[in-house]
Amino acid sequence: MGCTACPRKCNAVRAAQSGFCGVSSAFRVARAALHQWEEPCISGKNGSGTVFFSGCNLRCAFCQNYEISHGCFGKDVTDARLCGIFDELIAQDAHNLNLVNPTHYAERLARVLRDYRSPVPVVWNSSGYESVDTLRQLEGLVDVYLPDYKYSRPDRASAYAAAADYPETALAAITEMRRQQPEDVFEDGLLKKGLIIRHLILPKNTNSSVEILRQIADRFGTKTIVSLMAQYTPCGNIEHFPELQRAITAREFEKVLTELETLGFRNAYVQERTAADESFIPPFDLTGV
Repeated sequence: MGCTACPRKCNAVRAAQSGFCGVSSAFRVARAALHQWEEPCISGKNGSGTVFFSGCNLRCAFCQNYEISHGCFGKDVTDARLCGIFDELIAQDAHNLNLVNPTHYAERLARVLRDYRSPVPVVWNSSGYESVDTLRQLEGLVDVYLPDYKYSRPDRASAYAAAADYPETALAAITEMRRQQPEDVFEDGLLKKGLIIRHLILPKNTNSSVEILRQIADRFGTKTIVSLMAQYTPCGNIEHFPELQRAITAREFEKVLTELETLGFRNAYVQERTAADESFIPPFDLTGV
């Protein structure tokens, strides 16, 4: 049967060919290492045990990880080797296993995680463009959901990611994530269970950012942990998007930050604009793979 695991429902027979995501059903990994640049409650002191999966079912034009999301650089690994990678990260005192861009491997990851049973929290670090039915296969296997909520407007989602249905799809997916993890549980400053909703501010898209914050407040409440990201760096294939060919301005940043404060979000991480630098993009060199 063809693949229908993500909202694209491209029907590719991924055992034999690549799907819209650019990869087959085999796990492909570009990097596995401790990472210090996630939210403080994820990275902690020791670092988050990040596993960067290759390919992507959303494929935003401006992706800072373009080399692996669109180029699909990486190395195919077996289920056993992936579990070995998990073991090695845990042996390095990783606070969690942070599965970065895992959506297109969700069904296979669910099978692996049922058998593996991680002794540290499992973090699902995704674009938010996910099927509710597929997410339900992860119930009881994921401790922390860390989705992006990228677009509030179908025209922007269509232009940047050929996914006009992103706004309603992501909202439904995040609602399911909240259902699975209804409470945010901290221990020694680290998030052990719960949900953090990330939003990346894009240049000339601040009205969309304001809309997204209002939607989060309306649907999930202002106690929801929000991570407002200012790290946008011109990357990827943005030749046809002149508005994306610069970082956000101080005025754009302040506009969105003011809305966050006006809405009364109580648990928010706000990234500094100095994070808009290519030096913060990890090298995809098969480290740890």
